[in-house]
This record gives sequence, C-alpha cells and structure tokens, in this order.
Amino acid sequence: MTNFTRGQKGKLADLGLNGPFAVTLDIVSGSMEVDVSCFGVDASGKLSDDRYMVFYNQKSSPDNAVTVALNGPRSVFQIDLARLPASIDKLVFTAATEQGSMRALGASSLVLGSNATFAFAGQDFQDEKAVIIAELYRRDGSWRFGAVGQGFAGGLAALLKHFGGSEASQATPAPAPIPVPAAPPANKISLSKIRLEKRGDKISLDKRDSGGYGRIRVNLNWNQNTPQNPAATGSQSTGFLGKLFAKPAETAGGIDLDIGCLFEMTNGAKSAVQALGNSWGAFDRPPYIHLEGDDRTGSASDGENIFINGTHFDQIKRVLVYAFIYEGVPNWAATDGVVTIEIPGQPTVEVRLDSHSQHAMCAIAMLENHGGNLQVTKLVEYFGGQGKITAHQAMDERYQFGLNWKAGRKD
Repeated sequence: MTNFTRGQKGKLADLGLNGPFAVTLDIVSGSMEVDVSCFGVDASGKLSDDRYMVFYNQKSSPDNAVTVALNGPRSVFQIDLARLPASIDKLVFTAATEQGSMRALGASSLVLGSNATFAFAGQDFQDEKAVIIAELYRRDGSWRFGAVGQGFAGGLAALLKHFGGSEASQATPAPAPIPVPAAPPANKISLSKIRLEKRGDKISLDKRDSGGYGRIRVNLNWNQNTPQNPAATGSQSTGFLGKLFAKPAETAGGIDLDIGCLFEMTNGAKSAVQALGNSWGAFDRPPYIHLEGDDRTGSASDGENIFINGTHFDQIKRVLVYAFIYEGVPNWAATDGVVTIEIPGQPTVEVRLDSHSQHAMCAIAMLENHGGNLQVTKLVEYFGGQGKITAHQAMDERYQFGLNWKAGRKD
C-alpha cells in the first residue's frame, strides 16, 4: 500500500492499477452531513457534460464509467477509465457540507483500489465548507493520481459553479438526461435533497410527463463500520434499514437488514414483496414492484433495493416500505440506517433510521397515489411481535392491509 501525502502524484500503472478499480472515501464527520461527488471535467477543467457529475442525485455516468454507492460515511466509486470518452480529461473527487466546516472532520481517507491511500483530517483545513480531495487525470497518454487536499470556501453548489456546471432551481427539478450521439444537452443539475425529518412529514411529487414516474428506486443502506457492529471489528461478543437480536457467533456474518413492502393495487389486490417467503415481486407485470435481492451479510456496498415501475403507477394505490432487523444488532441506531427514494427528475427523498428502539420492524414510508400524483409520507413507526402476533402482523393491522401472516425464516 502506497501512502500519498498532499500534493503527491503518481502513475496508475506504477500502482498496479491497469483495469477497473474502486475509489473508497471514508469521511468521518460525526453528526455533520457531508456529500461526496465526482466531477468528470474536460481539458479546461469544466463540467462540459453534466452527466459526468456523479453524486447522490445521479449515481452513475454514461456507460457506467463512474458509479457510486453511498453507505453512511463510506462512499465507494467504481471507476472504469477505459469507458470514459476522450473529452473527459480528469475525475475530481470532492466532499462538501452545508452544516459546518471541514475543520470538524475526523481521521478520513481516500483509498485507491487496495494499492494506495491518502489520509486527511479537519486539522488540514480552516473554515471551508468543501474540499477537493484528489483527482485522476490524463498526462502524456497515461492516467495519474494526485492527492490534492485543498479546502474550498463554498459548498456543493459553489463546487458545481467552479467546475462550470449549472444548478437547477428547486422549483423546477432537472429533467432526466437524454443520451444523444452528438454533444449532450446543457441540462441543469438538481442539488436539492429532501429530508423528511419528522413522522408525518409529506412530499407530493408531480409526474414529469404522461409516461408516469419512470423507474423508482427505494434503497436501504446502513453503516457496516460502526463500533456496535461485531462484524466490523472482528469481535464475537454476545450481545433497517434491516435487524432483530444479536447472536453470539452468527454476528460475525454481518448485520442483516431486510427491506420489503406491503402494497395495495387500485383493483384491490394486496400482498407483500420481501425476502421472507421468497416473495420477490415483478417489475414488468403486476404488482410492478420488484425486490432486487437479499444481502445477508451487509457486504453489498449498494445495500438492498426495491424497484417500482412508475410507468404503471396508475395501477398502484399505495406502497408501505418497511425494514426488518433480521440479525446482527440490538437496535436501529446501531445501524446508522438510511432509506432513499429516487425518482427520475425529482429530488432524492431521504429518511434516516436512528431510533434506539429494539423492536425488529420499522414502517419507514408510505407511497400513495393521490389523483395520479405520488405522495411520500414519513412513518418511522416501530413494531415488535407479542404472543402469536408477529411484528409483520402488528404493522399490517396498524395500516389496515388485512393480510394473513405466519412466522418464518429465510432458507
């Protein structure tokens, strides 16, 4: 492992990075929210193609040359330089906050594959709200890495302006990018992010066009590096979103949180999409809701995903998104869980799971069809089983879906 210091540069080939690799950012910021981004800029240092800004509202560039998975304080960018067009001369990795300054950062790092690392901390900065951490750039026909560590006075919007991008107003979210073979359209980037803070908070989203809402992604992610997680520390002591009761030996497999949903169609059909019972749903046919998979160990950096086919949203009456602690931690706060709802052309909606409740089940959010518009309501209500009543059944009864439940386990 090569340890870079501020200002140091090196060829990727000399680091043994000759193919696709990961760039992992671990930002230790405490309660301060920090957003990371990757700007793909041209030879003049400008974001001439907005599709190459990869961040929380746009998690991949064209051809997946750059993608990001956000997981609490850890952000993992997957980089395939061979897929970048010749017009992209540099990839710039940044972090920004609107709540404080970079002076508050703890011991943070950027790791290049498993070959190189660049450490930085709050003592390296003053009162800047952003930092340009590092960059990958072309020079004399080869790619190189540079550790920058330069503070930046403004936040994410100022970084966007610095690189020549244009921000969409919150009143008019940016339209979904349309790939074209010629020069891309000058889309404006939406930096807006909606956080539903209190139970009962609502947001209503209008359809962008007659095609509905497109591919809606509901993502559950959690922090695998908390000290409460024995899998992260190697400890085997006894002791969503996804969790129930920690097990003495099995916790070494990681936190297992499960995302699922109850749904009701406009024709009255009701059921659940979840890993328990292998009820995966379907995206291209009713119920137009599909659970992508079940991450048993928490090793998937992208967490767990439910996809809703928003082009058929007119056939969906309501969807109750929930998470369940299957095993690994004693309460929700120990997971640092977060659910994000991503709808094309709309701001990201975020719900955090930070309660110390030891109930295994959490009803997170309700997505409802109100006259063709999608309304999202924060629930964050916790349920535990009692006697013959399972946690699933208690939640069902609270929101009146009327399904039949029995206890079960994943195979």
